[in-house]
Amino acid sequence: MNEIAVVILAAGMGTRMKSRTPKVLHKVAGRTMLGHVLATATELNAARLVVVHGPGQEGEMVAEEAHRHTPGAALTEQTERLGTGHAVMQALPALQGFSGTVLVLYGDVPLLRAEILRTLLEKATRAPLAVLGFEAADPGSYGRLILSTDGEGLEAIVEAKDATEEQRRITLCNSGVMAVDADLLRALLPKLSNDTAQGEYYLTDLVALARAANKPVALATCEEEEVLGVDDRLRLARAERIMQHRLREHAMRGGATLTDPDTVFFSFDTEIGRDVHIGPFVVFGPGVRIADGVIIHAHCHIEGAQVDTGAQVGPFARLRPGAVISSGAKVGNFVEIKNATVEEGAKVNHLSYIGDARVGSNANIGAGTITCNYDGFLKHHTDIGAGAFIGSNSALVAPVKVGDGALVAAGSTITRDVPADALAIERAEQRNMEGHAARYRERKKAEKARRGK
Repeated sequence: MNEIAVVILAAGMGTRMKSRTPKVLHKVAGRTMLGHVLATATELNAARLVVVHGPGQEGEMVAEEAHRHTPGAALTEQTERLGTGHAVMQALPALQGFSGTVLVLYGDVPLLRAEILRTLLEKATRAPLAVLGFEAADPGSYGRLILSTDGEGLEAIVEAKDATEEQRRITLCNSGVMAVDADLLRALLPKLSNDTAQGEYYLTDLVALARAANKPVALATCEEEEVLGVDDRLRLARAERIMQHRLREHAMRGGATLTDPDTVFFSFDTEIGRDVHIGPFVVFGPGVRIADGVIIHAHCHIEGAQVDTGAQVGPFARLRPGAVISSGAKVGNFVEIKNATVEEGAKVNHLSYIGDARVGSNANIGAGTITCNYDGFLKHHTDIGAGAFIGSNSALVAPVKVGDGALVAAGSTITRDVPADALAIERAEQRNMEGHAARYRERKKAEKARRGK
C-alpha cells in the first residue's frame, strides 16, 4: 500500500448545533468527534496528518484539541469557508513533497472505523482516485453515485438537486470520504470551479475531472452508520447510540455480562475484564479500568477509577477520578470515593464519603463516615490503617492518621492521630433524665389543647 497522508476537514461552523462549542468538539462516548477521527487516522500509520480548521477563537479551540490528541499534526486555517474543495486546497502546503495517497476525512464523522478506510485505501492502489459510498435508507439530499458500465468503477457524482428523476431513485450515495493520488490531487484542485449556487468549490467535482482526464475512479462501500455526519443535536444523539451499541457489544464479546445492555453507558476508553457483571443504569466516564470478576451493581457512576479483581461496587455508588478499589474490596450503596485507595478486602458499605485517603486492607468503614479533606483552601490526606474499624457517623478531619487495628467509636470527630490498636472516642457524655419524655408529652398535649380553644 502507498504511503498515506490524512487530511481532516474540521472548519465547519456547525450553526445547526446552536452551540458556542465548535461542532467537531462535541463529544461521543466521552471523546470529541475530532478526537475519534484523529484516533482512526493514527491507526492507519499516516506519514502526514493535516487538520484544516476555521478562523478565530473557534478555530483556535479546534487546533488546540488536534494538537492535544496528535501533537505531530500539521494545522492549517481555512479563513474563508468556500467549500470542501477549497478546504483541501489549504492543506496543500502541508503536503509539499508528499507522493503517496491522500485520504480526506471529516471532523464531524466520528463513527468511521479504520478497517473500512483500509478497504478504501486498497482500492486506491488500483486507481488514482477512490470514493467511499453507502446504500442510504433515505437518499434525500445525498449526492448519487453513478457507476460505470462495468459496475466496478465510478463514472460521476450527481448532486440531488441536479439529478434526473431516474437518478434520484439511486440509493448508492456519496459519503464525501475519498482517497486520491497526491500528484493527481495537485493537478485537479486548481481546475475546480466555484460556479455553484453557493459559490463554493466542491471536492466531489474531482470525480468528473478525473474521468475527463481518462483516469479510473474506484468505489468502496460501507454501512450507512459508518459515515454518519453530525450536524445537529439529533444526529449527535444518534451517533452516541451507535457508538454505545458498539461498546456494549465489545464488552459482552470480551466476557462481561450486562444485565440490561441498553442502560449501560461506556466511554471510548473503558477497559472491562472477563466475568465482570454490570447491573442496569451504570455509567462509565473516561479513564476507567475494571479487572476480571468485578461486580458493579445498578445505578453506579464511575470515572477515572480502577477496580481490581473480585471487588464489588454499588448499588448507587460513585467512583471519582483517582479512586482505586483493590481486590476483594467492597464499596456499597450511596458511597462516594475520590482520589483514594480502598485496599484489599476493605469495606465501605453505606452512605460514606472517602476523599484524598487510604483505607487499609480489611478495614471497615461504618455508615455515614466522612473524611473531611478540604479546609476551604487546600486538600489534606487521611490515612486509615489495616484492620481499623471506623464507627458510624464519624468525621475524620484531615490531615489525620488512624493506625492499624485502631477503633473509632461511632459519632466521633477525630482531629488527632489515633495510635495502632487504640480506641478513640470523641463525643459528649450521655445523660438519661428519668421520666422527662412522659412529662414532655403531657406538657405539649396541654399546650395543644389550649391553642385549639
